[in-house]
Amino acid sequence: MATRDRNGEAPPIDAVSKAIIEQLQEDGRRPYASIGKAVGLSEAAVRQRVQKLLDQGVMQIVAVTDPLTVGFRRQAMVGVSVEGDIDPVAEALAALDEVEYVVITAGSFDLLVEIVCEDDDHLLELINKRIRALPGVRSTESFVYLKLRKQTYTWGTR
Repeated sequence: MATRDRNGEAPPIDAVSKAIIEQLQEDGRRPYASIGKAVGLSEAAVRQRVQKLLDQGVMQIVAVTDPLTVGFRRQAMVGVSVEGDIDPVAEALAALDEVEYVVITAGSFDLLVEIVCEDDDHLLELINKRIRALPGVRSTESFVYLKLRKQTYTWGTR
C-alpha cells in the first residue's frame, strides 16, 4: 500500500514514473535500459525511480502464478459482515497467509476477502475455525471460484 501524507493522499506520481509503471505492468522483467529508452531516461535514473516507487509502496514487482498450477485447488471470495470497528477485523484477516487481499466496502458486506486454499477442507477450516472465530465477525458469505476467466494487472495509470 502506498505511503500516505497527513491528508491520506498518496505521493504524487509524475508522467515519467507513470510510464515506467506501465512498462513494468507489461513485463515486470523488462530491463531498465529498455525502459529508459522508452521513457527518455538513463538506466541508472530508471533504477532510482523504480526503487523510490517500491520504497513508497506505490508498486510491487512480483511473480504472479496460476494457483492451480502450484498446488492451490480452491479460491474464494468471502464477504464478511462486522459488528463494531471494521479495522481490527480487516487487520486480522490481512495477517492470514491464505488471504490475497482485503477490501473495506460499502454495501452488503463490510469486507471482501480473496483467499487461496489447497482444497475444500482447507477452505472450510479457514472460514469456520479462523475467520468466523475472529472477534467482531458477525457473518460470512463465501463465493467459491469455479473458473478464473481473466486476471490482469495491466490497467496502466491515470
